[in-house]
Amino acid sequence: METDVHRGRDSKQGDSESRNSDEASWRALFNFTSKLHTFPLLLAVILSVASGIIIPAFALLLGKIFNFYTEFGAAEISGPDLVHKVSTYGLILVGLGCASGVLNTLYLMLWLVFGELQAQAVRQTLFKNMLDKDMAWYDMRKMGIDTLISRLQTNVREVQMATSQPLGYIIQSTVTSLTAFGLAFYYSWSLTLVTLALLPVAAFITSWITSRTQPSIRAQEVELTRASKVINNAIAAIDTVKALNGQDCEKWEYTKAIKSAAQYYLVQAQVNAQQYGFMKLVILGMFVQGFWYGSHLVSSQHRNPGDILTCFWACLMATQSVEQMQQQMVVLENGKVAGATLKASIILIERGRRVLSMVGGNRPLHCDGAITFQNVSFCYPSRFDKYVLKNATFSFAARETTFVVGKSGSGKSTIGNLLMRFYAPTSGEVLIGGHFIQTLDLDWLRSNITLVQQDSILFNETLFKNIAFGCRDRTTLRKEEVERAIGSAYLQDTISELPQGLDTVIGYGGKDLSGGQKQRVAIARARVRDTPVLILDEATNALDHINKGLVSQAIREWRKGKTTIIITHDMSQVRYDDFVYLLDDGEVIEQGLRKDLQKTGVELFKEKRDSATLAPVSAKPRKSLPLSLLNIVDLSHERRYSSATDVSEDSMDVQITTRKSHVPSVFGKGLDDTHSPRRSHYGTMMPVSPTAFSQNRRSSHVSGNSVLIHDDHPPLPRLESVDPRWTQEHKDIEMTMMEPANTRTDQIMQDHEGSLSRPARTSKASSTVSAVLAQERRKSFTGVGKEHVAPLTKIFMSVWPNLAWKDRVILVIGFASSLLHAAATPTFAYVFAKLLTTFYMTDRTVRSKQARIWSLSVLGVAIVDSISTYLVHYLLEYCAEAWIDSHRIEAFRRILDQPRSWFDEDKNSLSRLTECLDRNAEEMRNLLGRFAGLGLVLVAMTLMAVIWSLIMCWRITLVALATIPYMYAVMHGFAVVSSHWESRSDEAASATNAIFMETMSNIGTVRALTLEAYFYRKYSRAVSRALNIGLKRSAFSGLFFGLSDSGIIFVTALIFYYGAKLVSSHTADVEDIMTVFTMLLFSLSSANIISGFIPQISSSQSTATHLLRLSHLPYRQSHEHKGNLRLQQPSTIVFKDVMFMYPSRQSFPVLYLLNLTLAMGTSTAIVGSSGSGKSTIASLLLALHPPTSGAITINNHPISSLHTPTLRALIGLIPQQATIFPASVAQNIAYALPESSPLSRLENVRAAAKAAGIDEFIQTLENGYATQIGSGGSGLSGGQAQRIAIARALVRRPKLLILDEATSGLDQQNANGIRKTIKSLEQKGVGILAITHDKEMMKICRDIVVLKEGRVSERGRYEDLRWKGGDFTKLLSDRRGSELGAE
Repeated sequence: METDVHRGRDSKQGDSESRNSDEASWRALFNFTSKLHTFPLLLAVILSVASGIIIPAFALLLGKIFNFYTEFGAAEISGPDLVHKVSTYGLILVGLGCASGVLNTLYLMLWLVFGELQAQAVRQTLFKNMLDKDMAWYDMRKMGIDTLISRLQTNVREVQMATSQPLGYIIQSTVTSLTAFGLAFYYSWSLTLVTLALLPVAAFITSWITSRTQPSIRAQEVELTRASKVINNAIAAIDTVKALNGQDCEKWEYTKAIKSAAQYYLVQAQVNAQQYGFMKLVILGMFVQGFWYGSHLVSSQHRNPGDILTCFWACLMATQSVEQMQQQMVVLENGKVAGATLKASIILIERGRRVLSMVGGNRPLHCDGAITFQNVSFCYPSRFDKYVLKNATFSFAARETTFVVGKSGSGKSTIGNLLMRFYAPTSGEVLIGGHFIQTLDLDWLRSNITLVQQDSILFNETLFKNIAFGCRDRTTLRKEEVERAIGSAYLQDTISELPQGLDTVIGYGGKDLSGGQKQRVAIARARVRDTPVLILDEATNALDHINKGLVSQAIREWRKGKTTIIITHDMSQVRYDDFVYLLDDGEVIEQGLRKDLQKTGVELFKEKRDSATLAPVSAKPRKSLPLSLLNIVDLSHERRYSSATDVSEDSMDVQITTRKSHVPSVFGKGLDDTHSPRRSHYGTMMPVSPTAFSQNRRSSHVSGNSVLIHDDHPPLPRLESVDPRWTQEHKDIEMTMMEPANTRTDQIMQDHEGSLSRPARTSKASSTVSAVLAQERRKSFTGVGKEHVAPLTKIFMSVWPNLAWKDRVILVIGFASSLLHAAATPTFAYVFAKLLTTFYMTDRTVRSKQARIWSLSVLGVAIVDSISTYLVHYLLEYCAEAWIDSHRIEAFRRILDQPRSWFDEDKNSLSRLTECLDRNAEEMRNLLGRFAGLGLVLVAMTLMAVIWSLIMCWRITLVALATIPYMYAVMHGFAVVSSHWESRSDEAASATNAIFMETMSNIGTVRALTLEAYFYRKYSRAVSRALNIGLKRSAFSGLFFGLSDSGIIFVTALIFYYGAKLVSSHTADVEDIMTVFTMLLFSLSSANIISGFIPQISSSQSTATHLLRLSHLPYRQSHEHKGNLRLQQPSTIVFKDVMFMYPSRQSFPVLYLLNLTLAMGTSTAIVGSSGSGKSTIASLLLALHPPTSGAITINNHPISSLHTPTLRALIGLIPQQATIFPASVAQNIAYALPESSPLSRLENVRAAAKAAGIDEFIQTLENGYATQIGSGGSGLSGGQAQRIAIARALVRRPKLLILDEATSGLDQQNANGIRKTIKSLEQKGVGILAITHDKEMMKICRDIVVLKEGRVSERGRYEDLRWKGGDFTKLLSDRRGSELGAE
């Protein structure tokens, strides 16, 4: 029941956040405004007020000028007087235009600056608060931390958008309305009251309509968060998704979330459309009673026509400002909800438990490394009902090495988590050096304890920095320390092959390195850190056995006299004299020296005595490696070492006798390293194979019991005493964020599984490799360069093809309504002009009659325009939602369809893809929903007004048209500049988000290495860079906005002056001129509206470009879709002269002319050193990659001719790294199986779980198979997750089962159970392909294939090969020291 309690708590937190969002007020937009923001905010408000007065002043001048024309029409003034007066006021208009240009420039500039400052404040507040949270808080995020961050970043963007131009526009329009109303009251308070009589009722109704939007906004956020979670999990586990044919499953989940979000958005769209339509009716309809009453005032001579016209113009501009505010209210409502959500999230973060460094806490002078656990019990926050430690009492002796072993889920890794204070014990005490751990200063604690975990986390920095991160005082890091660390981890070879050596940026998570290389970098980092206490949690399990032995021995030498805790399943690491704790179900069940435990017959040790991983350590002196067996030592490029070696019977006991004169320096030439580095004929650094190594070494000496091997390492740059690469600041954040993959990744020479060496080839083979590599290099140059912003025409051309026929009909009706809405404005202008002419009619009866006719005409126009306005906004928003949903779903479908290599490109990183499908799509919708209809209305309106004006008075219309080049140049310049800087701002924001994601996703490693301050500085620099770009954007955007806004006033002054000249010379009639004036002014003011939306249009255009790239990715064009032959049962698999190179490492063959035949219905073990291509065979069989050359056939059919989904359905894959999806246990096991399939029934799922040895554990969960696991669910240990993955493969009842080191994370008992299951499957006719280093797994397989350098070197039965003295014998000798002698 405790799980329900915690779910309830999360639910309450979610409800609290929801309530905050639902009650979002205007204050939510200023939740992150600090005192430093007050000055630019106040200045922006002042400028908004000043610029808001421009329009009423413009209305006042228009009223005066129209009055002059009315007086001329009534023959009260002469032509020359008219020209003089209009000229005078025209000059005033020019001055007003200049003032408008300056004020609007500064107004927009400052509001954009304020928006950037708000975004900066939110980003830094979020980052700082999340950086302070304890691990329990991260564990309890139901949506998963990656999804949470994605949604928070979207909220940040919405707050920034709302607090930029839209907020300033609202203030400006409010000032304009109030000033215009004041002006109207001044000239005729009674007419103003009559005209605005309906506004209070309209305001009440509008407020009620608006209140209905916030709940739907919040509900939409929830569904979009669910969609983001699907994206994150699917792309992060793309190998598993493809191997299990889960693309349709993921697409269905994503589509369901998107469609649900669309329903909530359409509620908002309908409410907003109702609001627009109603306000249009009120605004135009109010002139019916207004004109009638105004005519009465003129007739009764209470007011002159000029006062009435000024009052009308003021009321019209006031109500137009109110109408235009509605366009921005959508953005502001989203911003309010986002601001409230962010504030609620931060409050929840702040209320939760924080990581406290206890300033003033205990900081002992030294740490002796003595550690004691006293009656410690602990359960993880995600599973309060399951104790992983139960009253455990044990201690780790100071300055000694202690091993902790036990079954999966026994609580071993929890020891490291508690010692790092990631969590606090539920009960009991942990003491370090006699001090209670909670009293120790946290920085002191983590500066004295180093934790190296199995999943070695590396950062998107240079290799040097990743190693230097271990240094506690990085400003004093010396070259000797780094050199020693690199030597201890045997990284010289890896460094020599990187394009820029130590300065190579290794990508997010170290994706450009193999698993073994990453673990060795983590060990080198720990070596630099060199703390009194070191915890190694399965820290070498990804290494091949030679490197594992070398590194483990180096660790033993280094850790002499220091406290070391080694958590492992591999008992070969435990020597006779090592102290061991055996954990089971959270309790210490055995403890003591290994030799004593073996004598007492402890089951774990007794059970493993016959295992290759438990070869007994002889007490005799260690035997040296005979010279005749020199080639046994596989010195592949990943594990080439340059020191004297002595290999004993225990794989851990590899003695390193370093001789300085023979050890090449990774920072420069050693004493004997004077020759040039070897380079391949491909022009890039190539790894050295064992054969080539022995052929090219300068000399080999046999001295005593050691073999001295001289290596020819290429020289690398030397480090200075204090390396400047650490102390220098980042010049450009984009150097690590945005660097294209092919600038570094393509040059890194390592295998997917590990590094690989190549022997010398024959000339024919060399020519084959050269030809293939040349072809691959040509392909690499055809990649896409920098992504340019797509033109609006291209974006809009994607609308029609992506709509269903029903939606297309709706789109046509929507655009037809736009044309109707466009026609309403010039029609209203014409009717309005006719009403104006009634004011200088002398006959009162005629005047009243005409006023009544034209007033009713206004009412008719208002009703038609109101309906068309509603239809325009709702129908286009409806189509826009369908449009972006179509692109979203299509983009996600095409993403999942891309070949595996596509996901390794930097531009296709997880954070970028998630951002594109989430925030980018939301902004893209505005192009059709908000701006397309507006643009069509303005174009149509302008064309109608121009044509009408040409008919009425072509001369003045042509003068107005003569200003188009100027206006076009300004508007186009505004659009180009805004688009350019918006694109740059978007890139900077993406780089900032990437750092946020990287830091929080790897928060455990960040804290363990005390890197919080470093990443905070790095993030702050990225935020500052984004701010600087935003400030430049604001300056350029403000300038062009001011020019466009002032241009309208200049044009108005020109046409009024020219109109006066025409009227005074009797070339044109006053009534016609006033009609033309009215239509042109309405058109110009309406056209000017679009300039205010240019920044938002540019933003939407930039984001639409990213989404369109994804939705237009090649579909069904990869190797996965070339075949359509559906196999029922695979029988024989043949690899014929297969070569393969990973696309990101095109100069490095992983498989080289491989020839291999596999028969179904039997078991085959693929063995070999790391980097020999074992896992690559599994990838090729699953069609994750196509072979570079050669042929793979199944049942004599080329694999390219087979239907890939059918092929994958026949194969069950159990990978080394298990993937757990955020779903129930049953859904995880039956992942991607159709609900109608009998395989997905619970009884079949349980049978698979029992076979995987996980059923018993599942039954202990509160909700059994319905328990939620994965991101945001109940936590699992590594072994438990591995068994879930095994059950997932077994439930499918595959014809071929591939195990890729599937038992490496399991304890011996569970591993034995899996081996029994595999044996029973083989007896049922299931083909078994086991990729393994485990001798016990080899023993149960009927056939063993030994891979060496990418091809088969030996093949046969275990008993035959182990005595043959070939590569398999050497491989086992590498594992056990000397198996031949032992047996």
